Amino acid sequence: MLPFFTEPYPDELIYSAIARYHFYSGNLDCKDTLEEVFQSRTVIPSLEIGSHFANLVTQIGMNYSVEKLLSEHTIYPYYAPLLTSVRQQQIMRDVKGNGKGLYARLGMAAGSICKKAGLYYCSQCAKNDIERFGEPYIHREHQLQGINVCAHHSLHLKKYPIDFTMSSRIEFIRFEQSKMDLSALQSVQANYSDLEVQLAQMAYKLLKVNISKYSRENIVKKYRALLRERGYITTANQVRQQELHKDFLRKIPNNFLEKYDSFLDIDDEYNWLKVLTRNIKRHVHPIRHLYFLCFLEQDVKRFLEEVTEDQGPFGSGPWPCLNKAANHYKRPVIEKVTVTRDYKSKAPIGTFECSCGFVYARKGPDQSTDDLYHIGRIKSFGNVWKAKLIELGKEQTYSIRALGKMLGVDSKTIKKYLQSEEYKSKSSVDNTPSQLYFQITAKT
Repeated sequence: MLPFFTEPYPDELIYSAIARYHFYSGNLDCKDTLEEVFQSRTVIPSLEIGSHFANLVTQIGMNYSVEKLLSEHTIYPYYAPLLTSVRQQQIMRDVKGNGKGLYARLGMAAGSICKKAGLYYCSQCAKNDIERFGEPYIHREHQLQGINVCAHHSLHLKKYPIDFTMSSRIEFIRFEQSKMDLSALQSVQANYSDLEVQLAQMAYKLLKVNISKYSRENIVKKYRALLRERGYITTANQVRQQELHKDFLRKIPNNFLEKYDSFLDIDDEYNWLKVLTRNIKRHVHPIRHLYFLCFLEQDVKRFLEEVTEDQGPFGSGPWPCLNKAANHYKRPVIEKVTVTRDYKSKAPIGTFECSCGFVYARKGPDQSTDDLYHIGRIKSFGNVWKAKLIELGKEQTYSIRALGKMLGVDSKTIKKYLQSEEYKSKSSVDNTPSQLYFQITAKT
């Protein structure tokens, strides 16, 4: 373990903390710093995330773990909730070890959009850091691809004059106040400035998300729940792509998207919006997810914590039996729903069949939990319901209207079954008075 280490400041990249350690340690050769920090002289420093974290946490101590460093001092949380769970596990292995394949898994390799050449800072943040800590440092939120303004001060980010991409691969760059422009600040004055600020604030909220709590699988289901709620999901469970694209571009036009390498061609079968809404295997850049959340008018925190995952037009089940004659009435005992669509309206129709023989259907999609207990049409009453009708009929106590209320049907349905051959065949000769009783009460 190192005798001392420059403990990372809030939202400081671990790269920046190591750069400060290199400066304060007095080391002249960066390889000496690599040896001390990573126990290897061949590690290539990485700005956004890094590798060999298993060795790093052993050396710096201070109760740090690989997960804590990754969560609080890298840009990984910007990507984590939007990656598949398998890829998240692979990346965790990558950062602990040599990092081979790490940036390809994140989609940050060649062809990545909104790539930043250099280091960026907010002059107001830098001023605040100097006042609070005595020195500026590299904030992770200012290095995010697709983000050009500060989430805290709504100001354009400035580029640090020393470009790490032009320096030695093993050199550590530390922010120096003398090289920074801390001049008077002005609010962003540009087209779509409000949208840029909103995106920066959303990106910063992503950085605060638990890196292992959500995955692309969860996110896609949450998207579908919101799309279904807004009428963009067909009864065949497909996304209405044409309608979605047109509405999306009305809110976030292509002349803005083009600036961020995200132009949308509706006719392109593999454009990023189609991939985002239907294919969990292909990677979609975080900034594009944020565009989509803007379109859906979702706050990042509320979306992740409160929006439930899509379960189809009738939920995930089990569903209640709505047979009033059964002792399991309203209990969730139906395990399967058969979904068809209405010929005219194209709305989904759910058919629910209970083991008691009671079968009912209703038009969807369900809008609330109250809809769970709504019957559109009874398709079959079943033996339990019919047996209950015979039992109540023998008592000769209830009118047809009362029977209908007790069994969840109207008077016409009760009359129909009382007059059916099936009912008569199951009723004994002793029930003749009850037939007369029903005839009398039906008239009163």
